[in-house]
Amino acid sequence: MAPLRSLFAAAALFLSAHAHFELLQPTALEGAQMNEDLEANAPCGGGVADLSTNTATDFHVDGDAVSLVLGHAQANWLVRATLDSHAATNWTQLFPIVQQSGQGKFCEPAVTAPKEWAGKKGFIGIACAAPDGMLYQCAAVNFVSGANTTPASCTNASVSASFVDDASLTALLSSSTTTSPSPSASTSGSAAPSLLVRGSGLPIGSLAVTAVMLVAGAALL
Repeated sequence: MAPLRSLFAAAALFLSAHAHFELLQPTALEGAQMNEDLEANAPCGGGVADLSTNTATDFHVDGDAVSLVLGHAQANWLVRATLDSHAATNWTQLFPIVQQSGQGKFCEPAVTAPKEWAGKKGFIGIACAAPDGMLYQCAAVNFVSGANTTPASCTNASVSASFVDDASLTALLSSSTTTSPSPSASTSGSAAPSLLVRGSGLPIGSLAVTAVMLVAGAALL
């Protein structure tokens, strides 16, 4: 039995070392062929950012879903975007930095982008401060006006999340960057409510806010 236990332990260690994260929505540059060994390559992991050749999907500037799967026990997320044709510079923060605790899927249904970007192409980028270092994924997008309805695929595992300050992630933004307004904790119409709750009396966009969310099962709050 000892060799069998050793085999299981080695397998668990291998999975832990190679289970980084995956960008599900918007569609990642690598699609389903993501190479986890290249995720440490800035700015887009194994994806080659080139708006002249990348296939872009629509992203609504007044609110759209960003969905990811985390393979680590804990990591911090930065959701950013740029209009640079090769995702090389001018990154703008789209949502407060989130710390996810627990492995599995996390979806924020209403990430916003600057309204003046509507009609332009660019990239949504996810930078992940994980236990094994900084990791990256990108999606090529068409920024379009309006807010998107929450897709049925925007569900969550049994994870917790909170807003945190992370200097290593903030350092990835342009010095002239301003954070896009974030969705409120409760919205009406086609936009889904944010899964992260506001701190009492403080704006959701403040990186000093610590707001905690508990999601049970695979259903949105």
